[in-house]
Amino acid sequence: MTSRSPDPAAGSPPGTPPDPAPRTSPVPGRPAGPGAAPIAPSGANLSTLRDHNAAAVLALVRAAGPAGTSRVELARESGLTAQAISKIVHRLTGDGLLVEAHRGASTGGKPPTLLSLVPEARWAVGVQLGRDTLTVLRADLTGRAAAVRRLPIDLAAWGPARVLDLLAEQVDLLLSGLPRADVLGVGVALPGPLDQHAGVLHQVTGMRAWDGLPLRDEIARRLGLPGLIEKDSTAGVLSGLGSPNRAFVHLDQGLGAGLVLGGAVQRGARTNAGEFGHQVLDPAGPRCRCGSTGCVEALWAAAATPEAAAGVLGEALANLVRLLDLDEIVLGGREVLDAPEVYLAGIRRVLTARLPDPAWQSVTVSVAPSGPDAVALGAAGLILARVFG
Repeated sequence: MTSRSPDPAAGSPPGTPPDPAPRTSPVPGRPAGPGAAPIAPSGANLSTLRDHNAAAVLALVRAAGPAGTSRVELARESGLTAQAISKIVHRLTGDGLLVEAHRGASTGGKPPTLLSLVPEARWAVGVQLGRDTLTVLRADLTGRAAAVRRLPIDLAAWGPARVLDLLAEQVDLLLSGLPRADVLGVGVALPGPLDQHAGVLHQVTGMRAWDGLPLRDEIARRLGLPGLIEKDSTAGVLSGLGSPNRAFVHLDQGLGAGLVLGGAVQRGARTNAGEFGHQVLDPAGPRCRCGSTGCVEALWAAAATPEAAAGVLGEALANLVRLLDLDEIVLGGREVLDAPEVYLAGIRRVLTARLPDPAWQSVTVSVAPSGPDAVALGAAGLILARVFG
């Protein structure tokens, strides 16, 4: 569809505050399907990461943040014995993943030693292959982007070889000076349809040359690192914490939705859930690039003004909310970042009008705080999720 934002380099994320809403669950971003064990990079002494209990301990320390947590708290929260915690912490500190940061407050006895994650001990690479922009970032163990590179591309016209050559070059530059043994892997997000289990693309709209490409294997071969692929909208829903029943809606030369229901990421039978832009709202409407007529994406692209486009999106989101009983919508993508207030106001207005009891069925609508990096951060999160269990 036609983009309303010709500039391929998105700017800083808008400072739009989200509606107040509880953040009740972490994103369970573990990839489905075979081979979902934690990743241990070749040559690194990280065999402990294959241990479920060690991954659980790492996750608890990560959740504690810079304040740190004690061995006693880890035992209580994990259900493991003090002896087991001691052994796991010893291995993880030996691997450089944890550090004894400082002493906590005394409760009458010896002050506890608090443990913290070492963010820069390992790295994950996140990639967004947009239709006209390549984003590559390096994220630390906390999920923070430490470095970002963004370049214009033409995903359809250039074809796989040229794009992947550029991707490999940018990843090499991003990892320059870092031991590859400290890099956990590369997550790549791009438009679907795709088969995440097999790592293969399937008939992406307008990208005939990419059809059937074993992208995951290509990434591993070119970079010598473990790779995972994901739809851009699903990666976006992995980019931050949120409600256990939410959608991440991605608008950037296409329209998709990543879904979390009951605290679990939804990928569907073929890992292709979230083709939100191709639900038909008006069978007599304009023809869509997918070949159908009256799709949300086609109606949105044909809208005369941003306000009208926001109204179309609001109608589609009202359907989604009523179907799945969502209580949070997060918006991302260049189109939203160009006019965040317009989209927030338009969508909220339609939801209020369409939901039968908006006071009871309250829905939070916000812009992704990570702005133009949301999808690439979510792609890096695919790798980190396999480390933290």
